[in-house]
Amino acid sequence: MSTILNWLSGTLIIIGALMALTAAIGIVRFPDTLLRMHAATKPQVIGLNLVLAGTCLRVYEDPNVWMLVLVGLFTLLTAPVIAHLIGRTAYRERRYRADLLVVDELGDKLEE
Repeated sequence: MSTILNWLSGTLIIIGALMALTAAIGIVRFPDTLLRMHAATKPQVIGLNLVLAGTCLRVYEDPNVWMLVLVGLFTLLTAPVIAHLIGRTAYRERRYRADLLVVDELGDKLEE
């Protein structure tokens, strides 16, 4: 049983690290703030939670495993809020490429 948990834990940690790597590559390669914001939140949060899940499986008998659960929970709660605020700020300061927007629902509301 321990061997299966070790393999599962290692697999989750490696997949999470690869997700975090794709997030870092996306931040460097995407052309504007709105796309970079997407790359900084979605794969990064999923990758971090996969790494934390793999770590929880590895140290499941330790009482500090609940700290890892809290880190994952707070990341899930705060990352979308931060991304929303960064996106609104970038939009208001015109730090985006308008040709990449398909629908601009916020443009009419800011003009009023």
